[in-house]
Amino acid sequence: MIITNNPFGRTLNALDLIAERQKALSSNLANMDTPNYQRKDISFSQYLGGTANPLETKLAAALGPSPVTIQTTNEKIDPATELSEMQKNSLLYTVAARRMTSLITEMRTVINMGSS
Repeated sequence: MIITNNPFGRTLNALDLIAERQKALSSNLANMDTPNYQRKDISFSQYLGGTANPLETKLAAALGPSPVTIQTTNEKIDPATELSEMQKNSLLYTVAARRMTSLITEMRTVINMGSS
């Protein structure tokens, strides 16, 4: 994951994190009957942490080589909970995608005004 200070980079990092969480949640559903399978998830609060640290710094420090935090619980995976979390994650993706669209629109406006 590339860490950057520009708005495009931050939004791209958020989109990447959301996509990784969606993979983890769908993997949980696919493997819910697999013996000894451990639930995977990414906790956004873990990366958002305190306000003194930028999101990118927290992500870089916490993600390391694997962006998926494996929980060591042996509890049976609840499909309703996993689907609910996937829906929440989908909403986060929509917000991040709209932010990227807004950034691109702003950039187009600046380019068009500069060329006239």
